[in-house]
Amino acid sequence: TGLLEAANRFDPERNVRFSTYATWWIMAGMQEYIVRNSSIVRIGTTPAQKSLFFNLRKLRAKIADNSRSRMTEDERQTIAKELSVPLAAVERMESHFSRPDQSLNATVGESDSSDTFVDLLADDSPTPEAIVSDLIDSETRSQWIAEAMEHLTSREREVITRRFLEDDKTTLAEIGEAFGVTKERIRQIEGKALSKLKMALADRGVEGTLVN
Repeated sequence: TGLLEAANRFDPERNVRFSTYATWWIMAGMQEYIVRNSSIVRIGTTPAQKSLFFNLRKLRAKIADNSRSRMTEDERQTIAKELSVPLAAVERMESHFSRPDQSLNATVGESDSSDTFVDLLADDSPTPEAIVSDLIDSETRSQWIAEAMEHLTSREREVITRRFLEDDKTTLAEIGEAFGVTKERIRQIEGKALSKLKMALADRGVEGTLVN
């Protein structure tokens, strides 16, 4: 279902690879399936409780001695504080994880794999919408900068491009040598151009992208 959801939502004009976009919907579908079908998860209905379910083992691995079957009181309190849930919720969830009927403890794939479904789902990575939104925002800012550059003279555009927009940025002295002027003159041209860009971008509500 995650793959179908990705196919329905995918927009090829947004310049995002379908495989990258689909991966997040597939993982979201797996998580939703477990939330709907696991008796363990049904004890947690709030976002905080579900966060506890998906992150308890990861946090325990960081702060507790895994050779012990149960955590200490201090370790439970640390996890409760970290996830902003009551101590009693941590205790209940730990008890559920210790039960023998936890299908979520099953390894994924081959029998020699050490990854469990819970391990795979404890993921704080961005959502598909966040990834696409960031890409769109980046493209929009690039378009705004290109439009702002139209307010500059040809020399100002060349200075800004060589100073900020190329992979191998050029120094003031190098540009001055190419133009047959001093680096201080290039600094003046750069400053004037940046002021123009700042004014143009401010009208778009864009700050700090290039001029700060």
